[in-house]
Amino acid sequence: MAYYDYTQDPIGAFVERDTGNYFEFSKNPELTLAPPAHGGRNMEYPHRVWVGGRGVCGMTGWRYAKVGKTVVHIITDEDDRGFAVVEKWNIKDYRTYGEYA
Repeated sequence: MAYYDYTQDPIGAFVERDTGNYFEFSKNPELTLAPPAHGGRNMEYPHRVWVGGRGVCGMTGWRYAKVGKTVVHIITDEDDRGFAVVEKWNIKDYRTYGEYA
């Protein structure tokens, strides 16, 4: 399988269940903490989910996330007070590459 050329060191991939969009993810080299989508205590977001593509003005990028086998908690935005906006995505076709399998 070929990697998206903008993804840095991907360790896996998944498909978002509602939209059918395909995403790859990699390790997050920074310590990132925020509450999960349902609220509560801060948790670590150890992954970067790579979003974007060549279609939209060449825009590429990533979002902090915690990728599980069936759900992803992903930081999608920041509110007016500077707090993370976290969404919970249901996923399918979760897979890991190489040594992470």
